[in-house]
Amino acid sequence: MSPGNWNSTTMVQGILWILLGLLLWTEPGTASLPLLMDSVIQALAELEQKSPVTEAHHTDSVWRLSAQDSGPNDPLHHFLLEGWNLKATHLDPLALSPELRSLTEEVARHGVDRGQEYGVVLAPDGSTVAVEPLLAGLEAGLQEHRVINLPLDSKATPPDVGVTFPDIGALVPDVRGTSTGLRDASPDVTSADARARSPNVRATDFDVGATFPDVRPPSSDVRVTSPDGQASSPDSKAKSPTTVDSLLVVTLARDLGLTFLQGPQTWSHPGLGAEGCWDQLSAPRNFTLLDPKASPLTTAFLNGALDGALLGDYLSQAPEPRPPLSHLLSQYYGAGVAGDPRLRSNHRRQNGAALTSVLALTQQVWGTLILLQRLEPALLQLQGMSQEQLAQVATRATTEFTEAFLGCPAIHPRCRWGAAQYRGRPTPLQLPLGFLYVHHTYLPALPCTAFADCAANMRSMQRFHQNTRGWDDIGYSFVVGSDGYVYEGRGWHLVGAHTRGHNSRGFGVAFVGNYTTELPAEAALRTVRDVLPRCAVRAGFLRPDYKLLGHRQLVHTDCPGDALFHLLHTWPHFDANVKPRIARRASRRSKRSHLQWP
Repeated sequence: MSPGNWNSTTMVQGILWILLGLLLWTEPGTASLPLLMDSVIQALAELEQKSPVTEAHHTDSVWRLSAQDSGPNDPLHHFLLEGWNLKATHLDPLALSPELRSLTEEVARHGVDRGQEYGVVLAPDGSTVAVEPLLAGLEAGLQEHRVINLPLDSKATPPDVGVTFPDIGALVPDVRGTSTGLRDASPDVTSADARARSPNVRATDFDVGATFPDVRPPSSDVRVTSPDGQASSPDSKAKSPTTVDSLLVVTLARDLGLTFLQGPQTWSHPGLGAEGCWDQLSAPRNFTLLDPKASPLTTAFLNGALDGALLGDYLSQAPEPRPPLSHLLSQYYGAGVAGDPRLRSNHRRQNGAALTSVLALTQQVWGTLILLQRLEPALLQLQGMSQEQLAQVATRATTEFTEAFLGCPAIHPRCRWGAAQYRGRPTPLQLPLGFLYVHHTYLPALPCTAFADCAANMRSMQRFHQNTRGWDDIGYSFVVGSDGYVYEGRGWHLVGAHTRGHNSRGFGVAFVGNYTTELPAEAALRTVRDVLPRCAVRAGFLRPDYKLLGHRQLVHTDCPGDALFHLLHTWPHFDANVKPRIARRASRRSKRSHLQWP
């Protein structure tokens, strides 16, 4: 790395590590600012404004503010990301305003306790994000995907405790080349000299100076079994991992592995990726999970982990000078990084699925568990576990994560869009159902592309359905916006009011907009065609042989619009044998889907 690049990179790292230091400065207190991503961005911007652009100052800030790291409590994070032993150095952090300082204390640590989730903030796209894995990913990305080679000798002596770091001057990372992404790591990328970075690991235990990936002799074959304990195929074998990527380890792999070690054989939705509700949306302060027995891998945690991995990957490849972190987060939680609408929080699941393959992530989780056995030998869950057992845990964890989270659409719960209470007594559905009915809202006629607009549309439709039509609730089971999100109406479990005479037999899913002559956005179409039904079948809500119908095939209406209905003929599961019932001289009133009787 050239001196000029080192100066720019160190500046950005300094700002991030200052914030990390502030997060860990005191015990979490009571923040006066609302728990919003905008507030976190404001804190970063304030730090950036107060920091002189000098290499020495930022290096000094990193050294001093890393003194309050998580070190002894998280040896893995310390080993992978924190390069200096500064326990004896006095901490003198840059001053934040009291409000922002209190906020950083509030979001210092992610946790779940008695149905409450802590360390999370509300993002502009309506999603809830855990701050801790987000910052960890940014930090790892600034270190350019330092690849760590694992030990092959599983019987090696546990690492020493209490070893101090050598001189600071010997710890400048040596990164020759830039990663090309997590799917295909560049063979020219070399890891930092982490043999001198961990306070608890002998230099002989890990080889972290060699080139990735093909530098070690092949390890023993381990038969990888499926979650039910059966081998996935007669010859199904996988090589024990020989490397881990710090970016995936600190964002996803560590928590995936440990959660599935501690939990049941498989977590089922909503145990994995549980959602929750804020006490208020304008100034959120408390977040309550909808499932009090949820896995620690909540939707908010996985959102933060994915955001950290995606932005860390971007930073590792971004040319110098690095963008200010406040600008990067503003773009990511706004219109898109560097003007690219594809790289923003609304599309984190799709981008996360493209970032790494299932096999690669399984290897990362497996390798992380191996690394944890070496770094934290006191962990009871890992004691005595064989390579095959670790491989099984990694396979279960990755399969559940990719199928139940990445493979499902992001659904905003009712509380997120400000739904009024259900009126009357709801009727439960007898699951699984055999039909999926497709609608368009007609009014609102324009697609909604931002959370605020989509949420307002949902409230408007619910008010009309309840106050004018006299229904108990909004009629649809789900509504799909053009902002990358699905909005929960009556949901998976309650009979809706969307397709008269057939409400108890299928789910009613509506696209926001009028699709008489135009089509919805491709991402929205893919959600209803592929992602939502696949997830519903997996969860047992929809039968595998379900039929897909347009609203007009069962009710006299033009819904879901000519253009959209013609497209439905090309979709899997569409039942062309049910002939459409064309609206009688389609009056202004009868054309409107959400304004008409179902």
